Amino acid sequence: MGNCFGSSARVDATLSTASEASKFPSKTSNSSAPSSISIPPYSGKNSAESLPTPRSEAEILSSPNVKAFSFNELRNATRNFRPDSLLGEGGFGYVFKGWIDEHTLSAAKPGSGLVIAVKKLKPEGFQGHKEWLTEVNYLGQLHHPNLVKLIGYCFEGDNRLLVYEFMPKGSLENHLFRRGPQPLSWATRMKVAIGAARGLSFLHEAEEQVIYRDFKASNILLDGEFNAKLSDFGLAKAGPTGDRTHVSTQVVGTHGYAAPEYVATGRLTAKSDVYSFGVVLLELLSGRRAVDKTKVGVEQNLVDWAKPYMGDKRRLFRIMDIKLEGQYPQKAAFAAATIASQCLNQDPKLRPRMAEVLAKLEELQAPKGATRHSKADNQVDPVLMSPLKHHLPMNVTPLASPLPANRKASRVR
Repeated sequence: MGNCFGSSARVDATLSTASEASKFPSKTSNSSAPSSISIPPYSGKNSAESLPTPRSEAEILSSPNVKAFSFNELRNATRNFRPDSLLGEGGFGYVFKGWIDEHTLSAAKPGSGLVIAVKKLKPEGFQGHKEWLTEVNYLGQLHHPNLVKLIGYCFEGDNRLLVYEFMPKGSLENHLFRRGPQPLSWATRMKVAIGAARGLSFLHEAEEQVIYRDFKASNILLDGEFNAKLSDFGLAKAGPTGDRTHVSTQVVGTHGYAAPEYVATGRLTAKSDVYSFGVVLLELLSGRRAVDKTKVGVEQNLVDWAKPYMGDKRRLFRIMDIKLEGQYPQKAAFAAATIASQCLNQDPKLRPRMAEVLAKLEELQAPKGATRHSKADNQVDPVLMSPLKHHLPMNVTPLASPLPANRKASRVR
């Protein structure tokens, strides 16, 4: 289903907007990023590497991995979809917080059992039955620590709902672009990048490749420990098979994240996802949106604005997020910028595979002997000191609030 949260809109063959608000956040969680963060290793293959080719609707909905909820069960779980249970709203409809018994999966009292996020599709929404079914199809079969877990669905009359695990920290988009009590630290940003890279790499390396097709900050959800999980598989597509090098398909996605060759030709490959990853990695470094209409000229497009600085160690600080206040390893920051630049190569054949991107990012985790771009460094070395460094006025926003940021990001469709 395209995006889980926010005000996303998709329009056939045109650019439209979709900045989904934070996903599945809790209304009581604390957004403070830990000062030292470890990334839990993931080894082993997932339980559904081979996706059986095309399945009927009946086969998809009869998956043993997801529960078929009745509408009444979800109504009880969300307290009749009460306004104070609302987590977010978007072009798809609404997302509500609910509770179910972790063993029977039946509705539970608020505050007890398993916390869930229930996505309720608008009958007239942008994301129709096909995308709803695509989401059930993929998340009903694919299981990985860096993919959001689909618990079940409801298909009753005109009602289309999806039930997910609840992600307390919401979406990466909210943490990067909303002012809060504490910005994401460098360690947290790299942890998120590595987790998201693991998710994408898993999809691309599966026996039957899956192309995600809508990788962006609002589709990356964060659990209580800032582990990243990919959500929203409504636009996912099976990769090319046999001798085919690409999949020809209708152009959908989000403006600013979609690979240029895909937008121009409709030819989709895994390298299209790699480009999108490069954009998100650049967002993590800069704290800027992929597309920002509030800025002027070239600064409206993050990639166009940042490219001249990404390969220059002496000028890289000009694109680094000022909310980091210079607290990041210089060598690691330049290495991450280099990885982003490689992912953003105009020639898709020259972009690295996600498995290669993941390996490079993991090498950056807590590098020994890394030189810190600290306040002391700033006083000694004016070349490395960001002239933009200052404290931003912070307006505290409830971390658990997944409400849309009231801005739209263009979508291609």
